[in-house]
Amino acid sequence: MSKAQKKRERRSRAHMRLRKSVSGSTERPRLAVFKSLKYVYAQVIDDSTGKTLVQANSREAAVVGKADDSGKTKSAARKVGEVVADRAKGQGIDKVVFDRGGYIYHGKVKEIAEGARSKGLQF
Repeated sequence: MSKAQKKRERRSRAHMRLRKSVSGSTERPRLAVFKSLKYVYAQVIDDSTGKTLVQANSREAAVVGKADDSGKTKSAARKVGEVVADRAKGQGIDKVVFDRGGYIYHGKVKEIAEGARSKGLQF
């Protein structure tokens, strides 16, 4: 097994452990984070119906135009958090449960959370 496969499997196991206790509902949907090698993605999910309510990612023009660099930096991750929070507020969502997706709460994951909090989303 390669180093990349081990890392992916560790994250997958951590995410499954986390998902045992974190679940989104209609009142408090789940803010899920995913990081690829290039971009970051965030979506607000209602697990009771299995629907994605709002989403944002660092590939969008709304984020790339506002971030300092391309969609690969921590500043882009903060903008993703702000955009997803604005869209959630537009849908009437004020409170969410944060799902870090098995990633360490550090760097880009932390910036998404802080960006969402700065726009008034409550965790």
